[in-house]
Amino acid sequence: MSSVSARSVPSCICLALVLLAGCEPTVVVPVDQLAIFQAAAVEPAADTPSSVSKILLGKTLYHEARLSRKGKVSCATCHSLDTFGVDGKPTSTGTGGQVGGRNAPTSLNAFRQLAQFWDGRAATVEAQAVGPILNPIEHGLRDAAEVVGILKKDEAFVGAFQMAFPDSEDPITLDNVGRAIGAFERTLVTRSRFDDYLDGDVSKLSNAEKQGLLDFMATGCTTCHFTRMVGGQMYNKLGLMHPYDTKDLGRFELTKNEAEKYFFKVPSLLNIEKTGPYFHNGSITSLEEAVRLMAWHQLGKKLDADKIQSIVTFLKSLTGTLQD
Repeated sequence: MSSVSARSVPSCICLALVLLAGCEPTVVVPVDQLAIFQAAAVEPAADTPSSVSKILLGKTLYHEARLSRKGKVSCATCHSLDTFGVDGKPTSTGTGGQVGGRNAPTSLNAFRQLAQFWDGRAATVEAQAVGPILNPIEHGLRDAAEVVGILKKDEAFVGAFQMAFPDSEDPITLDNVGRAIGAFERTLVTRSRFDDYLDGDVSKLSNAEKQGLLDFMATGCTTCHFTRMVGGQMYNKLGLMHPYDTKDLGRFELTKNEAEKYFFKVPSLLNIEKTGPYFHNGSITSLEEAVRLMAWHQLGKKLDADKIQSIVTFLKSLTGTLQD
């Protein structure tokens, strides 16, 4: 029996063998494991219906720096839409140069969370919107009367409020400022490749991203990070398994309930690649370090570098684009 030399093998077969040798096996994520991301997110509703006029007014107010003590701070100062709804700072600088105590969360998709602020003290984005305006460290205006007075001096705002709130005899109020800004913020929805993947287009995630998703779930991250928001649906104790060093007492400062010491709202992970620095005080600059610390303090797990990088690879698939 004669042996077959390499020269006798057709070149097309050789090429096929080379390609096959370099192929990775397809990573498959069981469909039933994805159900935790398909659940509807909690989205507290506004108390009045939206309208085009209200949204346009809200967009203008969102960028209006006159609604601050020195006329230099707007919602967009700390929640810039050019940088995924954040300012990239550990904590934000207010109208008098003072620095806040907590990191400014993204305004993108914010209304799709169970409440606003790290401690959940505002039920809706409408209620949240007026808080910073009267906060002495942030916008620094004294009271509702000062806000109304600024707006009533501008004829364009007078007309815009009349269009946005046509049934109101006196439409320029602090509550309506919040309603208009909230209506605008409810348009700030992003869609990512992960959304496409959940909707059935499995080609939207690479093998590495699918493996990262499997590692994310196997590590236990979905204990807190679930629904299409991948978080923002519950409160939890920071340092659940191993204490986390922080002087911030979280929801306890709001509720005075001892059981809620160190409890914070679990953040959504949508666009997390772009919304650092991380944690309530913005103390962590690296997404890899954030994953490592959360695995240890919240789940009691020490992850190696490969596992951390795998999860981060998946998290980057949550980066989306604003929808029209």
